[in-house]
Amino acid sequence: MSTASRVARRVEDIPFLDKRDASLLFVLPGLFVFSAFMLFPVVYLIGISFTDAAPANLFAGDGAFSVLTFGEATFIGIENYADVLFGGTFSIVLFDRTIVTLPINGQFWNSFGVTWLFVATSVTLKIVFSLALALVVTSERVRGKRLMRSLIILPMGLPSIFTITVWRGIFSSAEFGLANQILGMFGFDTVSWLSERWLAFAAYNVTEMWLAYPFMVIITVSALQDVPDELHEAAIVDGAGYLSRFFHVTLPSIKRPVFFASILTAAASFQQFLIPFVFNEGGPARQNELIVVYGYREALSFAEYGRGAAISIIALMFIGAFMWLNVKRGRLADGVNDA
Repeated sequence: MSTASRVARRVEDIPFLDKRDASLLFVLPGLFVFSAFMLFPVVYLIGISFTDAAPANLFAGDGAFSVLTFGEATFIGIENYADVLFGGTFSIVLFDRTIVTLPINGQFWNSFGVTWLFVATSVTLKIVFSLALALVVTSERVRGKRLMRSLIILPMGLPSIFTITVWRGIFSSAEFGLANQILGMFGFDTVSWLSERWLAFAAYNVTEMWLAYPFMVIITVSALQDVPDELHEAAIVDGAGYLSRFFHVTLPSIKRPVFFASILTAAASFQQFLIPFVFNEGGPARQNELIVVYGYREALSFAEYGRGAAISIIALMFIGAFMWLNVKRGRLADGVNDA
């Protein structure tokens, strides 16, 4: 009798445990690991967000248990959340004239808006670029498709920090930067890519697209291969051209897989930290700080752990709501309870 069989028999012999529920015990190790590395940090973060935790008071006690109980940090309720959302003022300026001044935290809401703009623009780029590549590598007129697919997914094997550092060199403001060299070939002047707000934002998008397109291509190619040939043949018989078949046959058939991949990569874009931090730390002048970078700087650069935790929890709530709404709207969970 194998070790697994002996363990299973002993579990079934537990008097207070129903035989049908015995298998649940085998889930406990995984549940413990999930709780230790996923659930507990979130709960601890929520606790810190309601305190004035800082290095001076969080680590003031003796031993690790003191840190787990927030040291000498004081409970301050929702003060961190109120300060993050409404502390300070935010002025809307148009043509050098202040239109309105709002009683909100301008730095947070700027970071919040830039983050969602980054999600929208980067996901759009990923979908367009990945769909174009997927159509190429699944076309019957293209040769060497296997080699092309191997090269396309190659960036997935490279560490993200390595890829981002290379792209930072490409967008270097110096003349030797590849982007500036290409502009020079066409007679344009050198551009300070990472010193101008929207140029830096564009550089973020290009790099994010490069990091995520292999995953999107894999999903899109799989979806394209599942489109029945009979649908295309019927459309051809009806006189439909390539574009007509693409919009009325291909896109409806691959909509759900591509939408699912877009939700996942949108969540990744929302949590992007390395690109803005490595490029210019969310600059210039903190104008391009994505919300994760903003929370990191508030917590570690300014030693405001409670405030940084509040920012992280707010971001978690928004990304959770975003994921739930899109899964529900896209009906991606249909059938999961049918088994």
